Amino acid sequence: MTYLDYQATTPLAPEALDAMLPWLRDQHANPHSAHGPGRAAKAAVEVARERVARGFGAGDGALSFTSGATEAINWAIQGTDGPIVTIATEHAAVLDTVAAEARRGRAITILPVGRDGLVDLDAARAAIRPGVGLVAAMLVNNEIGVIQPLAELLGLARQVGSALLCDAVQGYGRVPLPVGMTDHMVAVSAHKIYGPKGIGALWIGEKAALAPLLHGGGQEAAGRSGTLSPALCAGFGVAAQLMQDRAGQDAAHVDRLWDAAIATLGDGWIVNGSTEHRYRGNLNVRFPGLDVARLMSDLRDIAFSAGSACASGSGRSSHVLRAIGLSEAEARSSIRIGFGRYTREDELCEALTRIDAAARAQRAAA
Repeated sequence: MTYLDYQATTPLAPEALDAMLPWLRDQHANPHSAHGPGRAAKAAVEVARERVARGFGAGDGALSFTSGATEAINWAIQGTDGPIVTIATEHAAVLDTVAAEARRGRAITILPVGRDGLVDLDAARAAIRPGVGLVAAMLVNNEIGVIQPLAELLGLARQVGSALLCDAVQGYGRVPLPVGMTDHMVAVSAHKIYGPKGIGALWIGEKAALAPLLHGGGQEAAGRSGTLSPALCAGFGVAAQLMQDRAGQDAAHVDRLWDAAIATLGDGWIVNGSTEHRYRGNLNVRFPGLDVARLMSDLRDIAFSAGSACASGSGRSSHVLRAIGLSEAEARSSIRIGFGRYTREDELCEALTRIDAAARAQRAAA
C-alpha cells in the first residue's frame, strides 16, 4: 500500500510511539492524583505541554489539552460571545459549529474566497468591524493546502478588539504563525503531525476570554474538564518536538516531492487553489471528466482522497472546491494527494504514474 493521504492523518512517528509505550504498558496512574505515581504522570503531561506550546512561539497564555482539534474548535467558538466572521473554505468543525451558533441567535458572516482559495480581504475589512466577537480563520486549508493571509486578518481583528481563532491543524510546525497570534487562540491536533489520534490542544492567549465547554473537574487550563491520558500527551509532545527539530529537513523533503509530483503528472492535470500561497505537501488536482470513484476502485493499493476525510460518505462534493468557483463536475473530478516525512520519492512517482495512466485510460474509453 502506498499511503498518500497525509491531510487525513499522518503515520505515527516511531519516537512518539516509544514515548507512549511505558504509559500504556507499565504506568497507569491518573495525572490528576496527588500521590507519587500521579505526580509522575502529571510531570510527563507537563513536559508534553511545554513541547507543544513551544511550537506556537513566544507569548503569554496557556495550553489546554483536548480530545482533538474538533473539541478545541468547538470550545473556542462556543465559549465566546458576539458576532462571528469566518471563511467559506473553513473545516466543517468551524462551519458546522458556527451554523449551530447562528441557530442560537449569533450573527454570522461567511467571507468569500477567490479562485485561488485566498480570502477576499476587501470583504474581510468590511465585515471585521467593532462589535465582532470572534474571527475564525484557517492557517492551511486541509483540502487544497492554501495558506491564508493570517497576519492581515489578525491585524483587522486587533484593530476592532476581536478575538481570533486559528485552526492551525494542517499548518502547525510547517507554516509560521504571525507575530501576535499567541495573544489569541490556536487549535492543533496530534495526528496531523505524526502523533497519536485522540488528542489535540487549544492555545488560549491572554486576549482570549473563554467559557468552559465541558464541565466537571476543571483539570485543564481555562476550566476544561476530563482525565488526561499521559500516553497520548507524551506522544503528542514528542511529535511536536520532532516537528520543531526537523522543520527544515521536512520542508526540503516536501518541496522535492512536490516538484517530482508536478513533473510526473504532466499535461491535463489542473492544480486547485494557489500554487504560490500553499503548503506543498498538499496536491489537490483535477482531470476533466475523471470518474474518481472508479479511479479509487481501480487503484486500491494507493491511498489518496476524493476530498476531506471528515466529509467522506456524505455524498456531497467538496464545499471548498465549490467555494473557489469549481462546478459540480469539476469538484467531482478532483483528487487530493498528500505526502510528507515518510513518503519516498520513488513510491510517490510510481503511484502518480499509475494514477495518470488510469485517468487517461478513462478518457480514451469515454
